Amino acid sequence: MLLKDEVEMLRRVPIFSRIAPTKLKLLAFASDRISCREGQNLFHQGDAGDAAYVILSGTAEVVVDTPTGELKLADVENNAIVGEIAILCEVSRTATVRATSRLEVLKISKDNFLCLVHDFPEIAIEIMRVLAERLNHTTAELTVALTQKTPAISG
Repeated sequence: MLLKDEVEMLRRVPIFSRIAPTKLKLLAFASDRISCREGQNLFHQGDAGDAAYVILSGTAEVVVDTPTGELKLADVENNAIVGEIAILCEVSRTATVRATSRLEVLKISKDNFLCLVHDFPEIAIEIMRVLAERLNHTTAELTVALTQKTPAISG
């Protein structure tokens, strides 16, 4: 894939949509392109958060380890960004991302990602929107799960 194609793909990612093409070109040039086969982990829960990843093609699932086994939180596909939480919160990876098909991603280093957020504060607003949507989705699913597990109380 050519650099101009990567720039065009980055523009389709909501958090990067308002960034000037020249800045996206620098970001794409400074980032690494990675391929994963189906079933391969992009990163694992607990790993150090050294980069964010933009999915260029393919699909992946986001899963977490729980005391009762692995729990799938979400499916992600083209134009999604994953791995940004560990960078922004300075914590280890909060989940595992595993390819569910052949996956092509752009790996954006922590330093490059944070520089971009610093240079373009509007990215921070878009990141907050994306994270708020994820939190809302997770809260709704948790509420449903807890409602199904709570036995009815009879008097």
